[in-house]
Amino acid sequence: MKTKNRVSDLNAMSVDQLQEELVRLKKEQFNLRFQKATGQLENTARVRVVRRDIARVRTLSRNKLAHASQA
Repeated sequence: MKTKNRVSDLNAMSVDQLQEELVRLKKEQFNLRFQKATGQLENTARVRVVRRDIARVRTLSRNKLAHASQA
């Protein structure tokens, strides 16, 4: 259920907002990788969630750009 809410939130964003969200997620991914390397990561499932969110943002951004260029 959380995924559907997340996708609808992302759909409502503009391309610029999606790019900002992508930067935020990439920073979080870096921090999670750093925590994992130093043995401080407690919630290992978060790595997977962030990776999938990055893919969602990239896909939606690409789709919005494609639709904008067709119009």
